Amino acid sequence: MGTQTIEGLAVEVEGAGDPVLFVHGLGGTSNSWTPQVLALAGRYRMIRPDLPGSGRSPLPAGQGGKLTVDALVEKLEALLGVLGAPRAHLVGHSMGTILCQHLAARRPSLVRSLALFGPFPEPPEANRQGLRERGAKARREGMAEIAEATLQASTAAATRSDNPAAAAFVRESLMRQPGEGYGATCEALAEAKAADLSLIGCPVLLMTGDEDRVAPPATVRAMDQALKDSSATVLGRCGHWTPIEKAAECSRELGSFLARVR
Repeated sequence: MGTQTIEGLAVEVEGAGDPVLFVHGLGGTSNSWTPQVLALAGRYRMIRPDLPGSGRSPLPAGQGGKLTVDALVEKLEALLGVLGAPRAHLVGHSMGTILCQHLAARRPSLVRSLALFGPFPEPPEANRQGLRERGAKARREGMAEIAEATLQASTAAATRSDNPAAAAFVRESLMRQPGEGYGATCEALAEAKAADLSLIGCPVLLMTGDEDRVAPPATVRAMDQALKDSSATVLGRCGHWTPIEKAAECSRELGSFLARVR
């Protein structure tokens, strides 16, 4: 079907079958899932929005450019409703995993499974002010310095040295973000609170990198312990951009997981 505008979002919809909603993270877009969509082609109805303020989706009008986790979760729920996609598989990366956790906890009847890459429940308190400052910098100066700093801090050394295509993708994804939208997303993430994981009963796949400083293995293992039906995998020589840095491994694990929980 290609690109549609739904609920004010630019959304890629393709394929037929059980619905799979892909939710990108801070600095990402619908394109963040290209390797996984290619790997799953022909098996699912795949839905990939650009979240408000990211990529091609504008910030919401009439709210002073402000975003919140609650509003983003409501937007995803509305998107599934418009598309007639109940009982969807949710696939999230980074901040997108927080949105997926909240949607699964609040509306379990809408969620068949969760596959979470670089997941964390909420930002550590020590990181919240840094997110606010990064958002202000994006609004003030644009994305050039932020893109380079994020690439260095959030990808593995092996990615930067041995996988130039992945490194270039991360840099370009960040560079193309609108400063206002990125800033608003930083502020929303800075205020994010954890979902109640005890309310999530669906199967959950957790994947992170051994060099992921945003979703370190210890955090992901703690989530695994708190969830009712989950499995956790730590990928070697991988940072926070798991679906891009380890595209083949993530695509393979996601495909196997979705086949099991259909």
